[in-house]
Amino acid sequence: MPSDNVAALSAFVEGAPPGELADVVADIKKLTVNEPKLLESITPAFKKYNEEQLSTVKLPGSSNNVLISPYNRLADGRYYDVETQKSFVFDHQIQKASDVQPYALDSEYPDLISSLLKTMSTHSTEHYPSATYTVCPTPTSPNTLALLLVSNKYSPSNFCNGRYRSTYFFTPSSSSLTGTINVDVHYYEDGNVRLSTSKKISEDLTLGEGSGAATIAAEVLSIIARVEKGYQEELDRGFTRLSEGEFKGLRRQLPVTRQKVEWEKVGGYRVSTLDLQNLGSCPLGKAGAGIEKSMMLMLWG
Repeated sequence: MPSDNVAALSAFVEGAPPGELADVVADIKKLTVNEPKLLESITPAFKKYNEEQLSTVKLPGSSNNVLISPYNRLADGRYYDVETQKSFVFDHQIQKASDVQPYALDSEYPDLISSLLKTMSTHSTEHYPSATYTVCPTPTSPNTLALLLVSNKYSPSNFCNGRYRSTYFFTPSSSSLTGTINVDVHYYEDGNVRLSTSKKISEDLTLGEGSGAATIAAEVLSIIARVEKGYQEELDRGFTRLSEGEFKGLRRQLPVTRQKVEWEKVGGYRVSTLDLQNLGSCPLGKAGAGIEKSMMLMLWG
């Protein structure tokens, strides 16, 4: 298959909305029914998607999710989970785990990793309905720890899916914390509206001399909680501006008759052919009326 077609299909996979990768794959199969081996050629796109989106998977025999990321990937392509002390093979296309084996992490900071996992557990329980998290050394710099958290909320019956991701890097030697928060929401009832936004952070910890692992972990999560709360409030203000500003400006102030609707008589109204023709003139239609509320429900439950 021509390389430009492979690139286009890879873009479809990499741009799949939260919780909708299987739908994208099903559509690709329909489009390429005469080329059954095509999916093999875009395997790198599946891998990139799963690692960037912090995809989650349940290990065989377990009810808890573990994360997929470039930071907990081993040299042989397997992935590992710190808390369960397991490594496993992950099929990026069907998002299934197999061949689970024992795995012991070798790190310079075992106590700090353990303390960070405990504080992240408390943090995720307090702030996210359902979240998966991990802490692990970064492959390229073992002296830097990656703190990863993802929270998904899928509601296809309401035509709305969303994902919150945060990736932080903490370097104990310099007491620096950097990272990125990503929010991705897709609303697709009678329309197709998507919010994709991110925020970078950079903070320095103030620690006393000889601070222990528990103290350091508590300070790291204190900063994370403050930053995430600030970003939530920033998004809330943005939604308010959209609702009272841009979206309100897009809505028709009066119907095409130039008369206000008498809502108490609405049951007796009839829709004319002219009304149906003009229905499409609303820039966002039903999606525009519901996107603010749906985004808020997806992000903050």
